Amino acid sequence: MPIFQDTNGLAVKFFLQKDLPQEVQAELCETITSLGGRVEAKVPRQGYILVQPGTAEEERLRLCWTSADRPDRHFVPYTYVEACKIAGMLLKQLFVEKSMPTPMHIHPSIANVNARSALSSRIMHSGGDPHASAQSARVILADPNTDVFHHLVRTYQGVPDKYIESYLWVKKCIEKGAVVYTPLVYKNPGGRRPGEERTQFTAEDEEHLCTWIAAKIPYKETGGRTGNRLYQQLCDLENSGDPEYAWVTRHTWQSWRERYKKNSERLDATIARIVEQKKPAPGEKGQYGYVRQAEEKPRRSRRKKVKAPENAHEEYTMEVNGLGALHAGPSEVHSMDLAAMVGPEQLHHPVSSLHDLADVGGAYSAILPARSSVPLDRSMIRRSPAEEEMDDVDERAEWAVRIGNASPPPWGKRKATDEPNAESYKRARLGKVSDSELANIHDPTEPPPLPAAALVAIANMHVIDQSIRDIAKDFRFTVEEVQEYYDKCGEMGLTRSRFQRMRQELQTRFDDFE
Repeated sequence: MPIFQDTNGLAVKFFLQKDLPQEVQAELCETITSLGGRVEAKVPRQGYILVQPGTAEEERLRLCWTSADRPDRHFVPYTYVEACKIAGMLLKQLFVEKSMPTPMHIHPSIANVNARSALSSRIMHSGGDPHASAQSARVILADPNTDVFHHLVRTYQGVPDKYIESYLWVKKCIEKGAVVYTPLVYKNPGGRRPGEERTQFTAEDEEHLCTWIAAKIPYKETGGRTGNRLYQQLCDLENSGDPEYAWVTRHTWQSWRERYKKNSERLDATIARIVEQKKPAPGEKGQYGYVRQAEEKPRRSRRKKVKAPENAHEEYTMEVNGLGALHAGPSEVHSMDLAAMVGPEQLHHPVSSLHDLADVGGAYSAILPARSSVPLDRSMIRRSPAEEEMDDVDERAEWAVRIGNASPPPWGKRKATDEPNAESYKRARLGKVSDSELANIHDPTEPPPLPAAALVAIANMHVIDQSIRDIAKDFRFTVEEVQEYYDKCGEMGLTRSRFQRMRQELQTRFDDFE
């Protein structure tokens, strides 16, 4: 049967808006006739008026010919004919109420332009008006996968005759041939309904409860039988899937707790009977309140001090005579006008200046590294004594203290043999040394003293190490990080500036109190 014929075999009537382009009217007439319809010269009592949406003529035709007495007269866009041809059926005018199109609003949450255009055409071909505002629309179509959709549902859930639907709702209504809004379902607001009784406790429930408490807290004097956590753990067994604990779902954890609390004297006797049969020991695995003891940390032992050898004084004296400025601190080194003795370029390259010591002689070969093409590993040089392996000794015996009038511990007693030679182990105090005194210190028979460049290099190494530690301490970074960057750039000022900026950036980005 042709599309544009009713069940009685009569042709469906169409009226065309007069100001449509002539080629459009000719094409419409040909299509309608081929599909079994008929084009009328006047507006029919029942049938379809093909209009061009958004024009003044369309508005005039609606005002003149819209009537509640003519419910079978429909206004549709002229593209309706092509839509029916594609669908292979006469599209029903579903979205019509009291001879008026149902106002609908397509929400911006449907962001796809093509989807919005297709949805709008489908609504108009089924008799609806997709151009209504959100306030005047009866149906608001939105994307259900966005938070806006749920916000709209909450906003208009109390407004009568206003519905929030998915963009797929239009297609579902067309397929069903009827307008069906998303139904409302009853959601239990909580509490018991009037006259409804709660689940009563049975003797089996009490037996299960007593068995549970007997396993977790077998002895009442340990406490915890009226706490919340015990019964919360009981109800957590619901999720374990163990059929042995299927009974826990009969009541909430609050109900289990109240049942024991209000009947503790009677239930305690049952629990005591179960405990007497099983006789568990206090603290067994699985009992409430007992947890695994933390692992004991290994005790760190200290390294025993080694007494200085007898010839330490002679070796130290030799070092003082040969390297007077080597052991001087940064303040003593700077007290000497070393910058005037050498050029400024040597102050910034202390390591390269150290190799000049090889020309002095073999007297200092034992304390200076040999020239090598392999780069120096600073991690080995800067390893502190705390990183060395410690002997496994008893720390408590080594660091015993004196108690009351008892005799002092062995480490606190002075040996009589050490008293006469105590002065010999005192380190010589080094201060400012004049040029004449430096000349008198060295024996002509001994190797010549270190050159000024080598002294400046050694002093700079002490100053550089101290400066790196100061930067690490001031800006709370590790010494290894500061040392690594300084080795790359070779500028102390640039190193300090970099780590200062890094600390400021960290405080700006990760300030939890802002």
